[in-house]
Amino acid sequence: MTRIAILDKDKCQPKKCNYACIEYCPGVRMEEDTIIISDEDKKPVISEELCSGCGICTNRCIFDAINIINLPEVLTETPIHRYGPNSFELFGMPTIEEGSVVGLLGPNGIGKSTILNILSGQIIPNYGNYDQEATWDDTIEYFKGSQLQSYFKKLADNQIKLSYKPQMVDQLPKVVKGNVSQLLEGVDERGKLDEIVETLELQSTLDRKLSNLSGGELQRIAIAASVLRDADFYYIDEPTSWLDVKQRLNTVQVIRQLTEEKRNVLVIEHDLATLDAMSDYVHVMYGEEGGYGVVSKLRGVRVGINAYINGFLNEENIRIRKQPIEFEIRPPSDLIESETITTYSDFSKKYENFQLEVDEGEINRSQVITAFGPNGIGKTTYAKMLAGVVKPDSGEIEEEIEIAYKPQYIQSDFDGTVQDFLFMHAKGYGTNVFKTDISKPFDLDKIIDKNVNKLSGGEMQRLATAVTLSQEADVYLLDEPTAFLDVEQRLKIAKAIKHIITRDDTSAIIIDHDIVFIDYISDRAMVFYGKSGYNGHATAPINLRDAMNRFLSDVEITFRRDKETNRPRVNKKESYLDRQQKEKGEYYYLEE
Repeated sequence: MTRIAILDKDKCQPKKCNYACIEYCPGVRMEEDTIIISDEDKKPVISEELCSGCGICTNRCIFDAINIINLPEVLTETPIHRYGPNSFELFGMPTIEEGSVVGLLGPNGIGKSTILNILSGQIIPNYGNYDQEATWDDTIEYFKGSQLQSYFKKLADNQIKLSYKPQMVDQLPKVVKGNVSQLLEGVDERGKLDEIVETLELQSTLDRKLSNLSGGELQRIAIAASVLRDADFYYIDEPTSWLDVKQRLNTVQVIRQLTEEKRNVLVIEHDLATLDAMSDYVHVMYGEEGGYGVVSKLRGVRVGINAYINGFLNEENIRIRKQPIEFEIRPPSDLIESETITTYSDFSKKYENFQLEVDEGEINRSQVITAFGPNGIGKTTYAKMLAGVVKPDSGEIEEEIEIAYKPQYIQSDFDGTVQDFLFMHAKGYGTNVFKTDISKPFDLDKIIDKNVNKLSGGEMQRLATAVTLSQEADVYLLDEPTAFLDVEQRLKIAKAIKHIITRDDTSAIIIDHDIVFIDYISDRAMVFYGKSGYNGHATAPINLRDAMNRFLSDVEITFRRDKETNRPRVNKKESYLDRQQKEKGEYYYLEE
């Protein structure tokens, strides 16, 4: 059986364990040199050719730094790239389809960004020979006879023009100075500046400096800058973070316009509804986070996303998940009896340039209430008023209740590991209930030894949400808990939240923009509407179907249910289904 050994060098501390992995390895005792000590950093190096996969080294490692992974039997090809001994390995590359949008769909940490770095020329693949200098000649030879051979030959000769939208757009003000109009005018090689600015609703940002913009504004500017360039290939990494539903579909529109000019687009996206609307094809990626990643065969977008949801790739005969993800069509919440936790009166809050009005409502036990609407409409202000962070001008919660609150933007100057943080802030940490209901679904064991101030955005999001859910509360108030998370993590966390509030007979209010996540987790919903940045109005919690119809009619978007998986799918504008549903006033989906 082919296997790979992964050593996390940040966790490995051989001086504290005196090389227990080497001492107890049967291969070493038989003088096979299965594990040796690196001359460079004095850390263990495991020979994957001699390793029998017995797992003794993983059990003996007190720091959980070693992982022996058995690769799927069908995986016999040469890896495209490996970062070093006992490090991540990538198998396969995506297919380039002219005049199409190809999506990459899969968990974080399995090589999607590595693929973009290879295709953009930032990494020359080494085909597993990490101890040799990689050259483009090797790559051109490896892909001989395929479409990628011509691509890499032109890339090596600088005959291809690329446009790359990075994932971390919050770094943009550090590398680009001046205001927005100067940036966009400087990259407008397609002569589409006015059209793109209007579609992405950037008019109000043009005279502002990048350093004064929000995350959502920076995201839209980064998208505009990438699609305005005259390129042969566009590589777009997670374009919807910080964007509301309408902005996400505006992004779909500007990206789809590239295909009308026969341009090629590869996109990484975790919002299934957006990926579905944006892409013509998808590659499902599978593997193990930080261990290896595999690019599956090219599939049509509907077939590919459904295969991912079902957890089985027919052509490869590979199961990528034990159980399929199931979307339920639930009855309206007003038909389900539920005890009221508390009620609240009308809320209002007025700032110098913004005013929010919230209709009175009630919060019921064992229910998840989602809140959605455009950015800048008052959702976070509502959460802060409910949590007591901001005092309303009028209104109050009728009964005194405990609220556990996770804010939208998470900042921590905590100097210590995740484990230290959990010991200090997570109630019940170390108990079996905490391990089962929180640690496992939030994958906390994977980050337990990391320093809190060095966590990625997604890791910090998981930690903050997990700690919030560990508190004893009547209501859990979570502001954008899916930011930076992949599809798998979003739905695992949704399941965990539902389990916790049902177990404890509590409630949750969640602000989010991912329609698939909202559909998966919601019992009732609140709609925020108004004029972004000026005034907002929030409805009382109502059943999800009515809330979605209200919201989607405002943005003139219709959804349907996929017949195989029941997941929400965006209807193409002016398609037969789009027109039919609008005529019936059913924007969410038609009743069967």
